[in-house]
Amino acid sequence: MTLPSRRAFATAAMASLLVGCGGPRAGQDTGEQPRSTPPSSRPSAGAADALGRSVPVRLRIPAIGVDTPVMQLGLAADGTVEVPPITADDPAGWYRHSPTPGQIGPSVILGHVTVGDYGDGVFRHLARLRRGERIVARLENGTAAVFTVSAVRTVAQADFPTDAVYGNVGRPELRLITCGGPRSGDGYRDSVIVFAVLSPAGP
Repeated sequence: MTLPSRRAFATAAMASLLVGCGGPRAGQDTGEQPRSTPPSSRPSAGAADALGRSVPVRLRIPAIGVDTPVMQLGLAADGTVEVPPITADDPAGWYRHSPTPGQIGPSVILGHVTVGDYGDGVFRHLARLRRGERIVARLENGTAAVFTVSAVRTVAQADFPTDAVYGNVGRPELRLITCGGPRSGDGYRDSVIVFAVLSPAGP
């Protein structure tokens, strides 16, 4: 599979957040360049072994009551990342040009915080997650990738941390992304980003 360049991926993904949350399109290039893997992202003793490629089909986040199917998202005709549909039972969406959960690299899953007239979205409580809580991605091959939350950040969309979210990492990681903060016009001012790392398998 030919993946989009890291810059194109980051720009398209950031644009999708704004479009998906009802805000204006943001298709401009961020101008950021790839950097080497930060020390905290390099494999360490006790790190989990990477899993083989298998598409996620369900996502569970027990601490905030999320149990949702996962659809696949690609790129729209304008080059932005597709977003899940605005429906009453909105699913989360995995960006299929990112690693699958458990592969080395940042696997990216998007979800809505609100879904128009339907009310709350699947990621409405994402900002409540705390370090150490679990995220379980069920995979198409019948296995599960279990992640541990390492950080939760709410940032202004104008200052979206592109490199921290989409940059190369040397271990399996997960990014969950939605909108947050106060509303601004038809959208939201901020983005909520959950960073998580694959948990080692039990004995």
